[in-house]
Amino acid sequence: MVTNKMLKSLALGSFLAVATIGQAAAEMAFRYAEASPNRGARAEALQFFADQLKAKSNGEMVLDIHWGGALLKYSAILDGVSSGTADMGTVLAAYAPQKMRALSVGDIPVPESDPWVGMRAMYELMTTNEQLSRAFAENNVVYVTNYTTTPMQFECTGDVRLETLEDFVGKRVRASAIYAKILDEVGANLVNFTYSEVYQALDTGLVSCSGGYLYAMGAFKTPEVTSSVALMNWGQIAGFAMVMNKWTWDDLSGEEQKMIRQVGSDMIDFYARTVIAENQEVIEKLPTGELGNKVEVIEWSDEERARLFEQSDKYIQAWIQDMNKAGFNGKAIWDEYKALLEKYQARLDEQGYPWQKG
Repeated sequence: MVTNKMLKSLALGSFLAVATIGQAAAEMAFRYAEASPNRGARAEALQFFADQLKAKSNGEMVLDIHWGGALLKYSAILDGVSSGTADMGTVLAAYAPQKMRALSVGDIPVPESDPWVGMRAMYELMTTNEQLSRAFAENNVVYVTNYTTTPMQFECTGDVRLETLEDFVGKRVRASAIYAKILDEVGANLVNFTYSEVYQALDTGLVSCSGGYLYAMGAFKTPEVTSSVALMNWGQIAGFAMVMNKWTWDDLSGEEQKMIRQVGSDMIDFYARTVIAENQEVIEKLPTGELGNKVEVIEWSDEERARLFEQSDKYIQAWIQDMNKAGFNGKAIWDEYKALLEKYQARLDEQGYPWQKG
């Protein structure tokens, strides 16, 4: 027999259930896979994205960030986001070269090595080119925004100094991706290991020089074991993006999608400003000994940098051919990307960075 008290209890339970469902529906929590730890400029940029998304959506969109590979390692993030294990994640084209061949255009060394220029060009290319949208969709993901490693520099030990391309000949060097292939071709002896092992490799003499990034020198304390840094500003790894599961994306309204893209665009300016300032600080501190040894900073001439980028030509052609084989118009995409790089470089030269106005 059902009493009035029981009916009231059932009604209250139903009300609470509906209220709970309503609250869950109002808040969209996106599970985010990040393989790097929660420190440094890029972690600040991801947190900025999360904070801005929550603020602009009035708390309806939040990121549940799993840092340090706790959910997925870099090599597994693309497949994890594609399958729905994560709603969003950070992917590097180098870890999925065939599936992310479209994104890998950002890994080819180009003269426009400024972080803001590189990310802006990639963002516009990836969000407006229909062929590239299709390339991402084929992997069940959608491009959201871009990161970058910033330009590659080379730090060396002992009396080793790199001023020209010929100075690499016979040196034991660590580099990665296309950069390693180019140095191998010009006569360097390549040694392969992870970035976390760079300090020990330089300290023990396993390598004489290692390719890396200014902001990472402080974090990994490598100035303690180096004597010079060749400031080559050699391209950048911009095949480095935030992606979202396509089913999740398609479930969003047009306004919600637009909001996410806008926050992604804002994040580029935030990250560029942060990392450019950090890099400049490292350049200024290297010779003083504040970071370890007094490290000489060797600025490469425009002529020597031009010689570096001449080495990229065959890799550009290889990328175009690979895209053609996959059913895309590789030459058209490359031409558009190059035009965008030149557009944003010209804007930087003429107007400065957006945060420098006013």
